[in-house]
Order: sequence, then C-alpha cells, then structure tokens
Amino acid sequence: MKPFSLSESAIAGDSLRGELESGRIGAIAIFEGRVRDHNDGRAVTRLEYHAYVSMAEKEMQRIAEEIAREIPGVRLAALHRIGSLAVGDLAVVCAAGAAHGGEAFQACRLLIYRIKLSVPIWDREHDADGKDSEDERVQARIGHVGDLDLLVQQKGHQSAEDDEDQHPEQEDAGGG
Repeated sequence: MKPFSLSESAIAGDSLRGELESGRIGAIAIFEGRVRDHNDGRAVTRLEYHAYVSMAEKEMQRIAEEIAREIPGVRLAALHRIGSLAVGDLAVVCAAGAAHGGEAFQACRLLIYRIKLSVPIWDREHDADGKDSEDERVQARIGHVGDLDLLVQQKGHQSAEDDEDQHPEQEDAGGG
C-alpha cells in the first residue's frame, strides 16, 4: 500500500501502522474520520466521495512533506475512501509517527486539517428524504476545523500549552 492513497474498498484504522514503524518512532497517533448520521441539523444516511485520484494522492504527499519540514523526524501516512459510504463507515485514516507523543499528535492533526482544506476530494451527503447536498469545500470545512488558523500559523513544533499562552484571547467554543 502507498502511504498516501485513495481506496474504493473498506479501510481499517490500523492499516497505516506499518508505514510508520521504525526504531526512531516512539509514538504513533492515528485519526479516524467516520461517516456520522447528521450534519448541520440534517439527518445523513450516506456520503459519496469523489476525487481526482492522482491529484489527490500527490497533494496528500505534498502536505506530508510540508509537515515533515515543520516537524523534523515525523513520518506520515493517510488513506481516504472514495465511493458510497454508509453511516459508521471509516472515511479517512491519518497517521503520524514521531519520537515523542506531542509531535505525533500535532502532525496527525495538521495532516487531517490540511487534507480537508486542500485535497481535491468532494462529498455529497444524502438524507432520509432523498435530498443531497454538495460539499462547499472551504466554507463547509472551515467551521469544523476550529483552531486551524492557530495550527497553520505555528512555527516549529510548539506544545499546545505554549500556543495557548501565546493566544489567551481565543477560547474553545466547546466540544473539542
């Protein structure tokens, strides 16, 4: 399996672990994104993901290289489903390995946020009434990435506590 790919087949949460393991890696963080049964107050019955596969895989690789420059020593991998997915299906897996947990968590978080913002993958939600809606790439996603601006502005690999100290005026809107 390539470390950055799209799949029409079901994916497993631990499928990327082998891409990251090495003697230099002391921590692995894995993010799983699943299809949920609601969005913006509407019931969701399934999602369809469409992509420009070769462009999407190249962009995921570019994002990983960018993050690796920001957090030296990190190893990254991501797998995203395309096609029709039911509620509960695993849609995306992002994994990051680093010498320490803080770096692995930060790299994994950056990876999923940047994938959501710039990789050419679109979703169409279907609801119980048979209606569907196209994903408005940036507008629909930006509200769900919360503190992305803080993460993108970070230099190096600051800890979350350092970041909060530098931006005390920003409060968590809740939910996490």
